[in-house]
Amino acid sequence: MSKFKNNKGKSLPAINTSALPDIVFMLLFFFMVATKMRDREMKVKTLLPKATEVEKLEKKSRLHYIFVGPPLQSDIYGTTPRIQLDDKFATVDDIQDYITLKNSEKDEKEVPYMTTSLKADKTVKMGIITDIKQELREVNALKLSYTASKDIGDD
Repeated sequence: MSKFKNNKGKSLPAINTSALPDIVFMLLFFFMVATKMRDREMKVKTLLPKATEVEKLEKKSRLHYIFVGPPLQSDIYGTTPRIQLDDKFATVDDIQDYITLKNSEKDEKEVPYMTTSLKADKTVKMGIITDIKQELREVNALKLSYTASKDIGDD
């Protein structure tokens, strides 16, 4: 006549896993929607200069990007500013071919509206920027946009 029962013979009930596939697919769908895929791998550091008058560009499909700055892997490539076109380093002489190639991939009607976005580190000297602008003039890519971050100001 004991008050306590001996439960040695009984086992725990099995865990219901019928909702597990639903949870997995919901998580998969969430990460597919929320994740933004990078379209290029950055090889240069671009700490943007501050600007007081910043305007957001509407159509990002009409942009060619040129990145200028010190390489991220300074132990391999040094510390002098380099030009990055798409996912590789380039020289100033490669800019004309790059713009011509990118324009040939676009519709002929959109080419006059194409803008070159220059995203340069704030430590880059103006000489390399001037060289890039001269090369853009040679291929008649006259619309140029400088990328900068908005200066909040402490007025």
